[in-house]
Amino acid sequence: GRSFTVRSVKAIQHGQPILICQASFQVLQPSPLQHQFPMPVVPQPENLLTIEELIQRYLSKPDLTENAKEGLNKLLANEVPIEIKPVSPAHFHRYAPGEPRRLFWARARGYIGEDNMKLHCCVAAYVSDFALLGTVLLPYSKYKAQFTASLDHAMWFHSTFRSDEWMLYECESPWAGSSRGLAHGRLWRKDGVLAATCSQEGVLRVKPVNGTSKL
Repeated sequence: GRSFTVRSVKAIQHGQPILICQASFQVLQPSPLQHQFPMPVVPQPENLLTIEELIQRYLSKPDLTENAKEGLNKLLANEVPIEIKPVSPAHFHRYAPGEPRRLFWARARGYIGEDNMKLHCCVAAYVSDFALLGTVLLPYSKYKAQFTASLDHAMWFHSTFRSDEWMLYECESPWAGSSRGLAHGRLWRKDGVLAATCSQEGVLRVKPVNGTSKL
């Protein structure tokens, strides 16, 4: 119909397919059908600390164990191309168990500009994969991941956005079982517009925090 097109890409490594991607595109078509969920009400990013600032605060605690210090320093050494400000830091880092839902503000480090929407989409895709599957583990503070792997990941872009400006990422997991977990994500512009939606299923094999046996 000259308004939609679909492209398929297969990535092959050593003669074996390791990734299959299908992308759908369309011509911009205004429609009277338009709605979205309301954006969650959360503190603004200007009032929150980045992960790096939070880690520095944790490291300054005199009663911190050596194992905890080692783990935090490893996190601090990771060079991540996005800035992150958790809405609930203890829940984000699984220091306190809770429902399988987390929210954090994210943006690219550095300036991208208004005219490079393809790069903004690439950054958003990176953000979408950054913490989505880990949301499944949030209620299970007694277990840690032994093996995780993404089985499929889908993303839908709804509106233009700037990934070098703060965006709210809302992650939730409606189901887990049989060593699999399903998670959904919504990426919000700061002005409340839903920019993108994503969904991911993955394998999650875990073990007790102080043990080695599989769950």
